[in-house]
Parts: sequence; C-alpha cells; structure tokens
Amino acid sequence: QVQLVESGGGLVQPGESLRLSCAASGFVLAYYAIGWFRQAPGKEREAVSCISPSDDSTYYTDSAKGRFTISRDNAKNTLYLQMNSLKLEDTAVYYCAAWGPTLLGCRHVEYDIWGQGTQVTVTS
Repeated sequence: QVQLVESGGGLVQPGESLRLSCAASGFVLAYYAIGWFRQAPGKEREAVSCISPSDDSTYYTDSAKGRFTISRDNAKNTLYLQMNSLKLEDTAVYYCAAWGPTLLGCRHVEYDIWGQGTQVTVTS
C-alpha cells in the first residue's frame, strides 16, 4: 500500500553525474518529510539530504553540499537526487525515506517509510 521505490543508480566514473528517483505510492509525498540516506560497505547509514513538506526547505550533509540537489515533483509524486561531480567515496546503496503527514522540518522527524535502495558505484 504505502511504498517508496528508488531507481537511477548505476556505475559511473569520478566527476560524472547521476540522477536518482524515488517514486511514492499510497500517500501524497508533498505532505511528508522525505530524505535520502546512504550506506557504504562496512559503514553505518548516513543522512545525505532531505526536503521539508511545508516550505520546501532542504538539508545537505557537508560532503554533499555544492554537488547534490534534492527536489520533489508533486505532480509525479516523486523525489529526486541530482548528484554531480561524483567521488569514489559516494559509492553506497542509496535509500529514500519518508515520515508524515507533517508540518515539521525534515531534520526533526523519525522516518518510518523506506525504499529498497539503489546501488551507486563510483569507480575509476
């Protein structure tokens, strides 16, 4: 019923770009806090970016600032993560997650709806 499905991952070289998508079904994404997380081999899951439902304010972890852009297409009920200037250390499984409905900012919620993940591999 309530579902998030990531897509768009792949294998790229350093400096190249990739665009991830997260399609929501069973709920209206515009009313939920939603974010991107990643988990690299042997490391804990890390919050990469999120966007808030009320004012579309965004958050980026330091490593993503200036390179990644999060956005939401309400008509398509889909979340995106544009990743530019990719680095080897960006290699990870990327997940999208949501919580709501809410008016809270996306950094102040406990995400409880998760996608299955999509693999991003950056290699030279």
